[in-house]
Amino acid sequence: MARNGISERSIVEAGSETGLPVFGELLRRWRLARRLSQLALATEAEVSSRHLSFLETGRTQPSREMVLRLAGVLDVPMREQNLLLTAAGYAPMYRETALGAPELSQVRRALGFMLAQQEPFPALVVDRHWNLLMQNEAAGRLFGIFLDPEAAAQVPGPPNVVRLTFHPYGLRRYIANWEALAGPLIQQIHRETVGGTPDAGTRRLLDELLAYPGVPAHWRTPDAKAQSAPFLSLDLSKGDLTLRFFTTIATLGTPQDITLQELRVECFFPADGATEELARRLARSAGST
Repeated sequence: MARNGISERSIVEAGSETGLPVFGELLRRWRLARRLSQLALATEAEVSSRHLSFLETGRTQPSREMVLRLAGVLDVPMREQNLLLTAAGYAPMYRETALGAPELSQVRRALGFMLAQQEPFPALVVDRHWNLLMQNEAAGRLFGIFLDPEAAAQVPGPPNVVRLTFHPYGLRRYIANWEALAGPLIQQIHRETVGGTPDAGTRRLLDELLAYPGVPAHWRTPDAKAQSAPFLSLDLSKGDLTLRFFTTIATLGTPQDITLQELRVECFFPADGATEELARRLARSAGST
């Protein structure tokens, strides 16, 4: 379908010729991902719908300020804001610093405090691909009960929270409520592949998870009606032992670095007295050795 004399195909082809994403197409993807009409986005950004249409079709090039204004209205993550700026011909705004870099030493220290405060219950720090970056001692104690080292060694790649949840040799065989836990996780990862340019690492992870045996076929399709739960329940069962947790995920509120914005801190809380007592008992035993 042509829009203002320029077809959607021509927009995509223009980008493929240069090897760079086209700003107008990226903007349109983010607008659709946020389920906004051109009029709604134009109203929120305080621009005319005609101007917004011209930006999406490539008839008008945005100023740097306009790129950032639209990105703010669309709640575009920092990594993707950099991509929008680059596509519009401007320098990226946000840096990406490795978590192990010296300049983030205070952040690592703060994360260590957070993990320690969660004791004797598990807590993890993961990156945008759910790779495990840090964990407290309780996570090792409690999840170690269910993770057989030889079996876990067959799980590919670096330690990854969702891979261990889905892989047959990970925690999956001990998760009593596996579908109730894994279903919302899959939908969250689906949501992370929409908008802007889909992240290749997240897409590969999603494809891998969906290819594991026993994964319901309907999980391959994103569920637009699925709502993000405030927390997830995790029920682990092995022999006569049953542990019940609920989890929350927190992010850093005011980062000015891509790495920090993408960090997630997942905390596990006991869902019953028996789980709480076992966690405290294991911590006391570890402290006395």
